[in-house]
Amino acid sequence: MNKKTIRDVDVSGKRALVRVDFNVPLQEGTVADDTRIQAALPTIEYLLDRNAAVILMSHLGRPKGQIVPELRMDPVAARLSELLGRPVKKLDDCVGPEIEAAVQAMQPGEVVLLENTRFHPQEKANDPAFAAQLAALADVYVNDAFGAAHRAHASTEGVARAIRERGGAAVAGLLMERELTFLGRAVENPEHPFVAILGGAKISDKISFVEELLERCDRLLVGGGMANTFFKAMGFGVGDSLVEEDAVPTAQALLKSSGSRLILPVDVVIADAFDNDARARVVAPNEVSSGWRILDIGPKTVTTFESALGGAKTVLWNGPLGVFEMPNFAEGTRAVARLLAGMEATTIIGGGESAAAVRQAGLADRMTHVPTGGGASLEFLEGKTLPAVAALDEG
Repeated sequence: MNKKTIRDVDVSGKRALVRVDFNVPLQEGTVADDTRIQAALPTIEYLLDRNAAVILMSHLGRPKGQIVPELRMDPVAARLSELLGRPVKKLDDCVGPEIEAAVQAMQPGEVVLLENTRFHPQEKANDPAFAAQLAALADVYVNDAFGAAHRAHASTEGVARAIRERGGAAVAGLLMERELTFLGRAVENPEHPFVAILGGAKISDKISFVEELLERCDRLLVGGGMANTFFKAMGFGVGDSLVEEDAVPTAQALLKSSGSRLILPVDVVIADAFDNDARARVVAPNEVSSGWRILDIGPKTVTTFESALGGAKTVLWNGPLGVFEMPNFAEGTRAVARLLAGMEATTIIGGGESAAAVRQAGLADRMTHVPTGGGASLEFLEGKTLPAVAALDEG
């Protein structure tokens, strides 16, 4: 990674403005899942250990530029305080005279959390004046919010430029560094054999990703809803399964260009309704009757995928292989997660639903890397520039 990190700047006695991704689920006024908060702890503790005053900022939910009481950051501050073992003061806004005064009064070793940045419409608009107000709070800007790195917002992209104009540094945090290092390795220099697994509902969202992967990987395993479009491209009847008709010609072209490297399910679990309690059975992909729909990969496919993964040195997985939200149609996804957990390979989970599936299976700690951001991961793996990363100081 050719971007400067917090290791490259002197933060002692300085105010560090840290963009974190604390967009966490709340339930009855408390944090329901603190995974993203815990992921930011190494950066926060690094700064505190080096005598910095730490000002944290994040968005939460989609308040659409309005103050939404249920989306205030107070529960997040309370949970972070517990995890850090020290007070975390939550401020009632993220800009303005009162906020500036509170920040100016901070001592090294103190932590404050600004209010939800998306309470201001200027955040998503990447308003330069708003970004400048944020930058005025600190001496150094640290971006540790990989999950929001694909968004050019005031707190992710604009503030980096604004603080540089003030003579300050704009650097990556430890989580951002880790994300970029592991995903960058998968993009630029994966150890071969390199096997990719793609799932999820739509192929149209990932066409450029599929094309990129087919150029770099040795085998590409496809499941989930996108496999249905490939089945349709092969002339199979798929009953009432989700199919992207507009993407069928693209699927046909990919099948033709990929040869034997693209591996599709050899059996599927079908149901007579999109319901966890629907009648279900296992059939071949060309045996899906009208009124039935494909909701998971079958046991023979798991075996086929296991064989295709044999000997792999790098595995990248993006997207669930069935409707994993329904327990009765989650077995294919869980089975592949177990396969990866038992491999002696670099296993990278491409964020989003596949990351949720791995965590749901209790296997996240047995993967080499599970990114914190789904959309950012996909765009980075496709080779797109992430605005918030591009805005950081060059190493």
